[in-house]
Amino acid sequence: MFNLAVLGLAVELLAPLAAAKFDGNLNYESPSRRHSSLGIDVPHVARRSLKRGAVAYEADELDFTHGIASGDPYPDSVILWTRVAPSLASDPSNVTVEGPVPLYNHDTQTYIKADPSPICVEWKVFQNGSEDAVSSGEAYTTSDIDYTVKVEAKGLQPFITYNYQFTICGSNKTSPVGRTKTSPPADVDVPELKLAVFSCSNYPNGYFNAYGNAARKDEQDYMIHLGDYIYEGNQKGERAHAPAKYLFSLHDYRTRHGQYRTDPDLQLASQNFAWIATWDDHEVSNNGYRDGSSALNNTEDSFLNDGGVSVDQRKMNAVRAYFEWMPIRQVDLDDNLRIWRSFQMGNLLDLIILDTRNYDRSITTLDWNNDYIDLIRNEASRSLMGSHQENWFYNQLSASSKRGATWRIVGNQIVFSHIVESFGLNGDNWNGYAANRNRTLKHLYDNKIDNTIFLAGDSHQNWVSDLVWLDEKPYDPETGEGSIGVEFAGTAVSSSGFNGLIVPGRTEAQYRVGNNSMLQWQDGYYRGYFLLTVTPEKLEARYYGSPSVASRNSWDLPLANFTVVAGENKLARPVAGGSVEAGFLRGGETKPTNLTLNTDTWEWDVVGYDQMYIK
Repeated sequence: MFNLAVLGLAVELLAPLAAAKFDGNLNYESPSRRHSSLGIDVPHVARRSLKRGAVAYEADELDFTHGIASGDPYPDSVILWTRVAPSLASDPSNVTVEGPVPLYNHDTQTYIKADPSPICVEWKVFQNGSEDAVSSGEAYTTSDIDYTVKVEAKGLQPFITYNYQFTICGSNKTSPVGRTKTSPPADVDVPELKLAVFSCSNYPNGYFNAYGNAARKDEQDYMIHLGDYIYEGNQKGERAHAPAKYLFSLHDYRTRHGQYRTDPDLQLASQNFAWIATWDDHEVSNNGYRDGSSALNNTEDSFLNDGGVSVDQRKMNAVRAYFEWMPIRQVDLDDNLRIWRSFQMGNLLDLIILDTRNYDRSITTLDWNNDYIDLIRNEASRSLMGSHQENWFYNQLSASSKRGATWRIVGNQIVFSHIVESFGLNGDNWNGYAANRNRTLKHLYDNKIDNTIFLAGDSHQNWVSDLVWLDEKPYDPETGEGSIGVEFAGTAVSSSGFNGLIVPGRTEAQYRVGNNSMLQWQDGYYRGYFLLTVTPEKLEARYYGSPSVASRNSWDLPLANFTVVAGENKLARPVAGGSVEAGFLRGGETKPTNLTLNTDTWEWDVVGYDQMYIK
């Protein structure tokens, strides 16, 4: 009896020590600090690891299965990420918060055997040419969080490039060496900063060539991803989705994130650059809003026929997996969905990241209610963000202008400008929320907030527009006078855009530019990304295209270059210098050369492909 008591006391004394090490891994926390029930029961995990029969993994049984990543840079810290596991497969538990369960806890599902063996990982940050750590630590991971590791490396210097690496404790087994960069402090002069901007990476649809091209060219300070980083569908083919089903459960979403992170170009870009990411709709479900999506709504019929899961539960599963697998910080989260946040990059720019999809969005088009959305698109109550985020957004714009930041760059998911298509107005972008757009434009005009740049993804096509309040403020499309900023919307990494040949695609682009006075350039054929170069005097956007994503290749085609002069709030004329490689340019020429850079060999060649996407 005495021995049992001593043993029990030993367990109680050791548990807090073990728990402290588990707490070093941010993925044990809830995605929402105001919803602790979405976290992992760390004391329980720690006690479980002390049970008899809990045998630690040997280092040769483990691998860094999905590479390494970093993200959300601050002047004195950065988030580091990896996964250390005995296999590529994700943990099969689907337990989130169900019924009376207070925390994520495997033991509520007796048929799932929780892994009692924690994996210890050491990490360090060091400067190039030195092995001396400037920040280091130790963290544990278990199957509870799909063997992911996410730590905050603190005590770093601002706007410095660092290397980082993970090691399995007590071994020589290491991850690749990564590279990351802290952000500049808010109150310093920054002469130049470069951002590579991506969106819409659909794994079965094509190879992620854009990630690899940008990573090998090595021009940007940070990678920006505007969402649709994963897709929830069940496409087939040579890069068929895994699992081979629509995503509903926690295991589904974890597996899909894992599959995407096996792509070598995504691994390369993640390893060597700090990412700042937000989600669009496909990280959860197509055309999402606060109460559902096109594939799942809060009705009994939808529950029975569309996955057997509620809207809230599905969002919870998707959000939990996203925070486990992405190098993203937890900010002051509300309703377990807050991803909107901002980054002050010296007095050069403020990067304001929005969530126009999942946080508190009014109903959108759901494939069966387009006429209804068309009727209510102008209602004042409609919001893409909800009142809390919307007011925060306006306050961020004003605070940025007041503190003297030269530029305000808004990372949002969907096209902001009033674009009229051949079928009319798209109800799933800002056109479906006219009052929200009007409130945004009114705030910019009334407060004389200059140098605002909207970024967008989602549409799988390139759009470059002056930022204009049509029918309220005068605007001259030839000179740009009357504009209050500029929108740069980008194509997809691999998702489908214009589904046809280049010349018909150019004809479609010509129609769109001709039909929309603020739209200056449009192209729907190429997949790719764009690079922003920001200085106190001007902002430049260079668009690049992948000639084909049907195969993995390193060809990178320059498409168009644009300039915004500080204080002018419009695209510099002549727009794009008067000529572009592809698409249609207002008042300019399209001069296709197909002269393309091989980012592996640094050689230029005339390149063309017959097929854009994987069939």
